[in-house]
Amino acid sequence: MSKGEATREAILDTASRLARSVGLGGITIGTLATSASLSKSGLYAHFRSKESLQVSILEHTRARFVAEVVAPALTEPRGEPRVRALFENWLAWDDQPGGCLFVAASSELDDQPGPVRDHLVRYQQDWLDSLAEVFRTGLSEGHFRADADPEQFAFEVDGVMLSCHMSGRLLGDPNAQSRARTAFEALLDRARA
Repeated sequence: MSKGEATREAILDTASRLARSVGLGGITIGTLATSASLSKSGLYAHFRSKESLQVSILEHTRARFVAEVVAPALTEPRGEPRVRALFENWLAWDDQPGGCLFVAASSELDDQPGPVRDHLVRYQQDWLDSLAEVFRTGLSEGHFRADADPEQFAFEVDGVMLSCHMSGRLLGDPNAQSRARTAFEALLDRARA
């Protein structure tokens, strides 16, 4: 990795942490320059616009999400163990300071058309597709009922995750994760062969 690439990665690490607490809209070249201890002109050379910065933050965060949530789950045995790993890894992801940037950005960008929202939509759809595909491996392994709907399962698990995020972060419910696990177990019980 070149010095410029390393600097860009360090900037995006800082930007991702900052965005989890102030939102993508709260990130500006100026606020990021202050947080990263860089000049505005130095940051501008990397990103050129706020929109480019926001897209880069989402791309960077997606790469981390894949590395921390998806990739480790894919090392688990196919079927229910892999579904469980995705769920548990997501809970750990959301438990970091500031929570899940994708959940926060979804509320922030849901009615704001443009390239930043387009990236977020694609990443969220990829997540739902991943949940459904991992569930499908459970069908082929005989872990789940043959008539179980992978897309419906993905929708419902994602709903549990969103509820966990809101209950834990907004409402301060100390039982949010245990409630999410209980709801997840009910979904699995319903889906099992």
